Amino acid sequence: MSTLPDVFTDPEDSQLVADAKKDKPEDHEFSYTERDVILYNLGIGATAKDLQWTYESHEEFAALPTFGVIPQFAASSGISLGWLPNFNPAKLLHGEQYLAIRSPIPTEGNFVNETRLLEVLDKGKAASVTTIVYTKDIATGNVIFENQITVFIRGAGGFGGKRSGRDRGAATAVNIPPKRQPDAVIEEKTSASQAALYRLSGDYNPLHIDPSFAAIGGFDQPILHGLCFMGIAGKHVLQSFGAYKDIKVRFSGVVFPGETLVTEMWKTGSKVIFSTKTKERGTTVLAAAAVTLIDTDMMAKL
Repeated sequence: MSTLPDVFTDPEDSQLVADAKKDKPEDHEFSYTERDVILYNLGIGATAKDLQWTYESHEEFAALPTFGVIPQFAASSGISLGWLPNFNPAKLLHGEQYLAIRSPIPTEGNFVNETRLLEVLDKGKAASVTTIVYTKDIATGNVIFENQITVFIRGAGGFGGKRSGRDRGAATAVNIPPKRQPDAVIEEKTSASQAALYRLSGDYNPLHIDPSFAAIGGFDQPILHGLCFMGIAGKHVLQSFGAYKDIKVRFSGVVFPGETLVTEMWKTGSKVIFSTKTKERGTTVLAAAAVTLIDTDMMAKL
């Protein structure tokens, strides 16, 4: 049974970071049912025509692969960052997300999340903090998902320690699109109620529903969850190239519910590099993004 080490030690860490890494968060249990799977799938744009994603009695009923961000969400969001100098949660930005699907995704079950601080970088005027979460099936002990979540906290730098992160393979790959036309392009218009629906999968941040909170954040209207449009783009890659074993994105812009997402994809070997932008504003919202494709016959044997 795979498990995370108690501490991800790094000789380059400052004492502040080394001490923070020793503060081992409690494991967090999470259960979900077929209803939760359907609700998530609907939240990232599945429709009644997609019976394999929206009808529990369909013979190929399944969670879309990016469902893996859901069981870990409360665990990673609950990790303490108060030890950072000048920490202000209002200045926290979700920078990157990496998800690896380690085992076939159950459509229901009971799970436990192990969470650790993986890497902390001093960017001068900001801090970059990466958390790693293993989501395990309690019944089998198997790791189903691995998530690495990187957040940037403006104004919280200057504490000393390393400035550049180490290479963690697919989780940190730069994923520069080739200089050629994409191999596939999918457009999808989001619903004006997309954020209102997606938030029911567990992210109740009022920034995504309450105009007054959005205004405090400097937005004219509530914005769509980053993990929602990551899921929509992940669905586009799945529809175009098939199953994948991991996905990594950098959040580079905001999406307003009702906008049209355009995902451009380039296949390079076993990897599909992709970029997502809003059609209406031309703003790139997902960059440095890619999946690693998997042999579905091999997955079926796991």
